[in-house]
Amino acid sequence: MSLNFSFSAEHEAVRDTVRRLCREELAPLVEAAEESEHFPKQVFKRWGELGLLGVRYPAADGGSDMDKVSDCIVREELSYMSQAFATSWSAQTHLSIWPIWKIGTESQKERFFRPALAGDRIAGFALSEPDGGSNIRAMKTRAEKVPGGWKLGGSKLYITNAPIADFLMVAARTSPQLKPDAISLFIVELPHKGFDIHKLRKEGIRGSETALIHIEDAFVPDDCLVGERTGTYPLLLECLSENRVGVAANALGMARAAFDAAKAFADDRIVAGKRIGDYQAVAHRLADMAADIEAARWMVYYGAWLVDQGRLDAATAAKVKLIATETALKVSEQAIRIHGGAGIMREYPVGRIHRDAFVYVIGEGTSDIQRNIIARDLGFKP
Repeated sequence: MSLNFSFSAEHEAVRDTVRRLCREELAPLVEAAEESEHFPKQVFKRWGELGLLGVRYPAADGGSDMDKVSDCIVREELSYMSQAFATSWSAQTHLSIWPIWKIGTESQKERFFRPALAGDRIAGFALSEPDGGSNIRAMKTRAEKVPGGWKLGGSKLYITNAPIADFLMVAARTSPQLKPDAISLFIVELPHKGFDIHKLRKEGIRGSETALIHIEDAFVPDDCLVGERTGTYPLLLECLSENRVGVAANALGMARAAFDAAKAFADDRIVAGKRIGDYQAVAHRLADMAADIEAARWMVYYGAWLVDQGRLDAATAAKVKLIATETALKVSEQAIRIHGGAGIMREYPVGRIHRDAFVYVIGEGTSDIQRNIIARDLGFKP
């Protein structure tokens, strides 16, 4: 038995590329995006040019032919710079187009998947609802079969990229029974009659655009039913499980950014003649933060390795997401405490990081949902 805990040269090259892009091109755009709450759409095209939107997809389909470890590296580095940018990237590159790649028709891939990989079209994933939260089976958005297609009605909430999207992946119930195989996926081009999109103002990930969507008697043709089949709930669960490992990598990037900011502040700030990092109370906080981040890092990349081995299960994905997102929240709070009054000043990044970290103990399945999944795996029924 052999164990290798190092990144390959290819993985390190991916990290270097993303870090350089963030430092030289994207970081100067973050403040304006946060203040205006408008995402700079031209960034998608740049991501496409560099192959960063196709990290998880084979070259034969227009992707960059990389593994899940590479995907997590990209997420970690984008989130280190700005979780808002990483969120918009993630909504584009995974949830919104993964089902098309997995089961979509060749026509659907040509019209939606490949342009999205190139950054020529922006996508969003409309799953969560006002009344359902993380309970997918309680979905109320309906799809009624009509001649030539489907008629959709309902509402979706907290949909990333929706205000700037060219198309949405929309989950809807194709049968009134509360059973998993009644849930299907539809591709909806925007703007679309019957889709009323309301942009939301947020406390976290402000630079990424999010919306509430009202859907009323919206006709979608048969060729926009993903894979030309109903009952795609198992695919939806597969997509969410893998993405939870990805979201954990986002959280790792935020935790690192908060820690580095706190460590730099502790090194620079002088109180009573010595650095505040030399006071035990601060030094111990930093020590705990470093240990927590290291534990989260191993969880994240173990999860990514399992994906690449085809061995990821829902309970492990839940553990990875739970640990990493809670770590980001805890570390960013400690970073604010180390900064003291400066921690709530916008010239320092730790307040923004903490607000953004809160999003991911809720989004992509709350921490309690992750605990439920883990508990069921242990044989309990919460």
